Amino acid sequence: MPPMSEGLPCPVCKRPVAIEPDLQPPTFPFCSARCRTIDLGAWASGNYVVPGTPVMGDGDGEGADHGDRSP
Repeated sequence: MPPMSEGLPCPVCKRPVAIEPDLQPPTFPFCSARCRTIDLGAWASGNYVVPGTPVMGDGDGEGADHGDRSP
């Protein structure tokens, strides 16, 4: 078996994650399901955001298309 490289750090706990195709965990780029779940929770709670310009009508009820159009 070839030697395992240090790999990339897990985005949550910073432990090395193998980068060889045959050795990558199914949770790549995270080292474990626990770290993957922690990261998902951070996105869901709003701890992470993608910068950008707000979309007009987003969240204020105006301009939203909910499919209630009458012909």
